[in-house]
Amino acid sequence: MLSAKLVQLIEAHWDEIAKRLIAAIRRHPEMEHLSKCPEIELREWCQDILQKLGELLSVSKHEEVQRRFQVLGKMRFEQNIPLHEAVLRVHLLKDKIVGFVHEQGFPMNAMQLYAEEELEQRMGRFFDACVYHVVLGYERAWRRAERLAS
Repeated sequence: MLSAKLVQLIEAHWDEIAKRLIAAIRRHPEMEHLSKCPEIELREWCQDILQKLGELLSVSKHEEVQRRFQVLGKMRFEQNIPLHEAVLRVHLLKDKIVGFVHEQGFPMNAMQLYAEEELEQRMGRFFDACVYHVVLGYERAWRRAERLAS
C-alpha cells in the first residue's frame, strides 16, 4: 500500500499527535469531563492507537477494533463520561492525524496525493467503525445498568 509510509510516519510521531489531541481536548468547550482526565491517561490512549495504527487499519484486525472500542464505550459509561465526549475524542484524534500528515510538506506529486487520499479513506472507515463500537459498548452498558436498577 502506498500509504504504508504515511502510517509509519504517524506511528513514529505518535507523541506529537498525542500532544495536539490533549491540547484540543483541554480547550474544547464540549469536553467538560474528558478535559479533566489526567494527561497520562489521554496520552496512553493515543499511544495505544497510534503506535499500532498500521495493525488496526488492517482488515484482519476488525474483531480487535470491535472489542477494544466497545470496551472503551463501556468504560466511558461507567466513568459517567457523556457519550458525545467519547465520540468527539475519536473525531478529534482523526482530525489531528490528518492535520499532522498534511503539515509534513511532502512534495505533492500524483503518487503522494494518492497515498494521502488512500490513507484518509482507510482512516475514515476505521474511525467510523470506532465510533460505532464506542456507541454500541456505551449503550450496552447503559441497558445493563437500567436492568440492574429495575
